[in-house]
Order: sequence, then structure tokens, then C-alpha cells
Amino acid sequence: MDRAQSYLALGRKAGLLLTGEDSCRDAAHKGRARLLLLACDASPNACKRAADALAGHQAPLRTMPWEKRELSALLGRRGCSMVCFTDLGLAVQFSAAMAESDPGWRETADGLAASQEKIRRRKAEKRKEHPTHIGGR
Repeated sequence: MDRAQSYLALGRKAGLLLTGEDSCRDAAHKGRARLLLLACDASPNACKRAADALAGHQAPLRTMPWEKRELSALLGRRGCSMVCFTDLGLAVQFSAAMAESDPGWRETADGLAASQEKIRRRKAEKRKEHPTHIGGR
């Protein structure tokens, strides 16, 4: 799980991991959330609000094995129980790292990787349909 924790820290430093309930819910409502995560000791109300924020969106909601105090210490925030990846690539890497130590994460990791592959294929098809012409007269 050390690798997974490093992806959380990397995402936070890069601005690709949002912390706190308000910013995570806002990202979910705007469709920017790729993976919403809760501390294992998050309150039932926080869990319900997170699920409500993702209603109608494709992003998975998962509970992490860390308590709020551990997550807060890792991210340098007080009372942090909810975090959200806004970058799909980083969410894929994080969930794959979690799946290495907890097989229960495999479905999430595979689903996110499939989404990433689908986006990659669409971009490749667009490039084939509309090639850019460099040079010429």
C-alpha cells in the first residue's frame, strides 16, 4: 500500500487530487471526478453525501483502508475523510496499486483501465479521421 499512498501524495502535489467534501462534491457534479475515495471511518452522512454527489456519473466510489487521521497526515490536511482524483491516469495507477494488496480493488482498477483505453482509442480514431498536415505550400 506504500505505492498507493505515494499516488495520493503525488496527486495532491500535482493538483490532481482534491481533498475535502465540498471540492469533491463540486468535481463530481461537474463531471471531473474520476475516482471518489472515503476514509474507512468516514461518517454515514459523509458516505451518503458522496454517493449522492456521484448519482448519474460514472466515477466509482470506494472506501480506503486508512482512517481520517492517517489520510490527513498523509495529505497534510486536518480532518480529511474524502478525496477525489480528477485525473483518470492517476486514478488507474492508484487503483492498480490498491488491487495488488487487496483483490477487492481489482474490479475498480479494471473498470478505470477500460475507461482509459476507450478514451485512448477514441483519440486515435479522431487523429485518423482528421490528420494534421504539416508543411506544404
